[in-house]
Amino acid sequence: MIYLISGTSRSGKTLIAKKLMQKSGIPYLSLDWLVMGFTKGIPEYGIHDKLWPNEIAERFWNFFKAMLESMIWSKADCIIEGEAVLPELMRGFLKKHPGEIKICFVGYSDISIDKKVKEVYQYSSGKNDWLTKESIEYVEDHIGNMIEYSKRIEKMCTQNHIRYFDTSKNFTQALEQVINYLLQEN
Repeated sequence: MIYLISGTSRSGKTLIAKKLMQKSGIPYLSLDWLVMGFTKGIPEYGIHDKLWPNEIAERFWNFFKAMLESMIWSKADCIIEGEAVLPELMRGFLKKHPGEIKICFVGYSDISIDKKVKEVYQYSSGKNDWLTKESIEYVEDHIGNMIEYSKRIEKMCTQNHIRYFDTSKNFTQALEQVINYLLQEN
């Protein structure tokens, strides 16, 4: 089974993936690693980390789709997390491969910028956290953009009948709900 966790920056995707990996023993792959591979390794492909997540997802889709199909064919179990996915791209893929992928999106559309910025610092991964190395103004701007992007993702999920979780309220409890959803049998 492929477990796919997507959504907005700072919504808890990596925390979910790591907890899911601990509970299930299934390895995980961050799409951020692949995007950085394109950014630094083959910039001529036009996939880079300075694009909006939806732009990355659209440019990345053919590669990602082929990778998923190969993983399904080889019966690979994997947890994949990252922003570079869009609900409307996944809908047709899920119909083509029923029962092969368990997917959800996470975001935070109902939270103040100030409260979310506090959470960013509270749940920071430390010295390797790219966002907390930026100025507070940059962090606030990024979070404001991601609140708006969360609203777009939530709407796209509703339109495409894909599960969306909002981590605006009770962040850690919301992450546990996502993990329970992903681990439950269909």
